[in-house]
Amino acid sequence: MRDATPRDATGREVTVRTRRRVTMALALLVGAVALAGCAPGANPDVGVASATGEVAGFWLGLWQGVIAPVTFVISLFSDGVGIYEVHNNGGWYDFGYVLGLGMIVGGGSAASSR
Repeated sequence: MRDATPRDATGREVTVRTRRRVTMALALLVGAVALAGCAPGANPDVGVASATGEVAGFWLGLWQGVIAPVTFVISLFSDGVGIYEVHNNGGWYDFGYVLGLGMIVGGGSAASSR
């Protein structure tokens, strides 16, 4: 009668614990690669004026963050509308955008009101 215990290439028994470790290691590797693939790249247009000669700052970022949900829906049907201004001044625009979006979406306060 044959032994049904699974063995690796060297003939050692493969235990449930070993299988779990290998599965966990593979899952972590796949997760790390997936997260690395989502990392944003540098914006080459930061600080470069747009066609109108302006660079978006904090206040325009705040406004565009507030109107982002509506702009997103419009951008699905129109190629000429984007939800993010690439010609911006960097961190201050991003801060205004996230702050404006947080004000509309509710940020962390929506969860605490329950």
